[in-house]
Amino acid sequence: MNRVELLRAAEETVADRGEQYGSIWDNHERIAIIWTALIGIQIEPEHVAMMMAGVKLARLAATPDHQDSWVDLAGYAATGSECLHVRQTANR
Repeated sequence: MNRVELLRAAEETVADRGEQYGSIWDNHERIAIIWTALIGIQIEPEHVAMMMAGVKLARLAATPDHQDSWVDLAGYAATGSECLHVRQTANR
């Protein structure tokens, strides 16, 4: 899969998840609230995307030829950027 194909696949994945779980901000905020409660350190929605990207990197270290992890990694970069954009424009 070339870079354009990968980004298109990531776009489709992100759109599909939005249909299942609601807006990127709302979904990542729910996760951040749960993680904050579990570990006692304030987690923000964009941190969720960063930490999920870390999960994908760890998985890729074990299986670098697993294409879905590359797609997911690109998707988490996009969702993290969107969460940051929402925070900056909505003054959250």
